[in-house]
Amino acid sequence: MDIAKAVSNLMTNGGNAEDYQGWDLVKLPGIFKIAIPTISGTGAESTRTCVMTNPANGLKLGMNSDFTVYDQIILDPELTNTLPRNQYFYTGMDAYIHCMESMNGSYRNAIGDAYSEQTIRLCRDVFLGDDMMSAENRAKLMVASYLGGCAIATSYVGVVHPFSAGLSVVLGLHHCIANCIVMRAMEPFYPEGYREFHNMAERQGAALPEGICHNLTDEQYDRLYEATVIHQKPLINALGENYKDILTRAKVKEIFCKM
Repeated sequence: MDIAKAVSNLMTNGGNAEDYQGWDLVKLPGIFKIAIPTISGTGAESTRTCVMTNPANGLKLGMNSDFTVYDQIILDPELTNTLPRNQYFYTGMDAYIHCMESMNGSYRNAIGDAYSEQTIRLCRDVFLGDDMMSAENRAKLMVASYLGGCAIATSYVGVVHPFSAGLSVVLGLHHCIANCIVMRAMEPFYPEGYREFHNMAERQGAALPEGICHNLTDEQYDRLYEATVIHQKPLINALGENYKDILTRAKVKEIFCKM
């Protein structure tokens, strides 16, 4: 879905995708586009961004623009019926993590809180229930994905997503599983979310990768640091203007080693 948004914008604006990584750089509406999600969680169907990883500058950032929003979406939970259980969990948790971060940040607002609270409520129904992939829960998660995207469009993420971006840029991990890996080390920042996340994973028997960041080279740890702290807005949202004083190079390495 992110690729479709980017292609739509480029067909009318020209240039390369990297030219539009940032906020409100797209000047012309893209071609008409319809989203039909076949997996739930990222909220790509409802957000004003399409996230892209740029290996050249280590930046994972989207085309944040009103022109990036889909013109139409079709939500059919039957399309998620054949997903592998682990992938369903990893991607679904993106909706939960979006809103957990938003609710713990400094850029909170009434609209974002309303979307976030409902998204978290739906995610608890799905992932703390008996079967996260029942027909009822697949419908709930599809709605949670949409509302979670709306929530983050009016707020910011926090600590999880910058570290997840580091894993994607440096180690090539996909976004949603990277989020789940990062949650292994988030107890100091989000103690309640940390506990609830692991309760959900245990309840649903989700397999969480271990040891991803053990025994990396110094050069890789340096790249992980740079690819993480570059995400200024979410880290200020979570930690304040002095976030680099908190996330020193040694501290960032320590956090990655916990993953």
